[in-house]
Parts: sequence; C-alpha cells; structure tokens
Amino acid sequence: MTQSRFRPERIPAAFFGMVLGIFGIGNAWRHAASLWQIPSLAGDLIVGLAIGVWLLLSLAFGYKWLRHTGLARGELDDPHAGSFVSLFPATTILVAIGLLPWLPEVGRVLLVGGVLLQLGIAAWGNAGLWRGRHVSTATTPGFYLPTVASNFISAIGLASYGHRELGMLFLGAGLFSWLMLEPLILHRLRNEAELPAPQRPVIGIQLAPAFVACLAWLAVNGGQIDVFAHLLFGYGVLQLLFLARLLPWVMQQPFSPGYWAYSFGITAMATTGLHLAIATTDDLVRLLALGLFWLANLLIALLLLRTLHLLASGRLLPRG
Repeated sequence: MTQSRFRPERIPAAFFGMVLGIFGIGNAWRHAASLWQIPSLAGDLIVGLAIGVWLLLSLAFGYKWLRHTGLARGELDDPHAGSFVSLFPATTILVAIGLLPWLPEVGRVLLVGGVLLQLGIAAWGNAGLWRGRHVSTATTPGFYLPTVASNFISAIGLASYGHRELGMLFLGAGLFSWLMLEPLILHRLRNEAELPAPQRPVIGIQLAPAFVACLAWLAVNGGQIDVFAHLLFGYGVLQLLFLARLLPWVMQQPFSPGYWAYSFGITAMATTGLHLAIATTDDLVRLLALGLFWLANLLIALLLLRTLHLLASGRLLPRG
C-alpha cells in the first residue's frame, strides 16, 4: 500500500484561525506587561510564534493559489468554507501589529495589503451573494469573518499605526455588519436544521464580535474604558455563558482544528478584561475581568496541547 503524502494545497484557510488565537494571547500578555510592569518577553515570544505559524500557512496558501488555482477558487466560492478565506488578510493585519515594535515599515506594508485584500474578499464573496446565491445553511457564525471580524481587525491595525480616524470608519463597517448579521445567524441556529457535529465548533466564533468590537473601540478612542466599552464587554460575557451551556453539544465532535474558532473571542476577552481590571473601581468587576484573563490562558493552553497531540500523531494536516 502506498503511503499518502502531505499536500500543502489541502490545508484549509480555516487553519489561519490558529494564528488568531496564538497572536491574541500573545497580545494579551503584551498588554499585561505594560499594565503590570513586568517583562514583555512572554508576550513577544508568543507573538513571534504566531508570526511563524502565519508565515508557514501563508506559504501553503500562496502555493495553493499559484499551483492549484481551481482548488483555491473552489474554496473561496464554497458557501461554507469561503468566509474563512478572509482569515488570511485578517491575520496579515495582526502580523503587522505584531511587527510594530520590531519592523514597523514592514508592518505598514502588511497592514495596507491586509486591509485592501480583506475589502476585496468581502466585496467578492459577500456582495456576490446579493444576486440570490446564498445557501441558508451557511448562515453560521463563520459568516461574521469577512465583514465583521476583518473590519474590526482593520480598525485595530490602523489605530495601532496612528490612523485612529480612519480606523473609526472600519469600526463602523464592522459594527453595523455585526448588528445586521447577528439576527440572521441566530435565526438560523434557533429555527433551522441542527448543525452537523463536524460543523459545531464554528459556533465558537459567536464569542468574538463583542470582545473584538470592544478592542477596536479601545484602539480608536485611545484606550478609554467608557460606557460603550462596558456594554460590549457585558454582551461578550453573556455569549460566553451561552457557549459554556452548549459546550457538551459541541464536544460531540472530537477535537479538531475547528475548535480554534473559539480562540480569537477568548483572547480578545482576555485583553479587554485587562483593560477593564485596571480602569474599574469595582472590586467585583475587577475580579471578573482578571478571572476571564486567566481562563483565556487556560483555554488557549488546552487548544495548543490538543493541537500538538494531533500533529504528533499525524492527524492534524490533511493528506491526499
């Protein structure tokens, strides 16, 4: 029997979700270093790991588009997988943020490229659906990625490089996209066919919009914890409670890379929790925020360990 070989073109764009989570927890530790006056080495190392993973996945992604264009176009046009292609430009923007302390000029190029590419993918995919081609079963939390997550991340990236006013425009694009999409997504989850077990981890993305919106708002307003930031954080905590209730149902699907769908919301929760813990005068709110920060660290550690176990056992990467 001929042993199957690894084929990089089979790596799905959804794998970029790992970069979201790894970068997110690294960025949280960078904030912890500045807030608690501790060395930034831990955060920098984790951000460096995220950049390394992004580079490897980007090479595979580019190879797919250059050598297997039909396969890549098929993924982009797929009603279920197409939204995850936007993770490539979104994580490119995060890498730009990660490079800001070290290689700001390189980061600026990546930032511009990532923002323009995410807009192009959103226009191609989402605007294309206005011709009546959308499949209702694809209205899952993954549908947030092209227009909600990508625009929030663009706002954070632009603000990080000093373009707060421009970042506000992207915050608005993401915010109103979120408000319009959430009723559709929740209607599908509540009233239509139950998600098949392999697709259930995608529901973890539901945690992200509120916390990432809060991060984007803090980025463009100079880090001020105000009423709006509290409201966003509170809604995010409510989504965390709902997802905790659904976890036994989701875990009917054995662990897979799809579980990284939870990671960006978890790590955005950690970073916003740090901001809130420092700004609040309410001891109960501070306790909640710090508790969520450490919970996020635990959950990301579990994701990393389970993913490394899949890699060591040869079950992580697709083979053809």
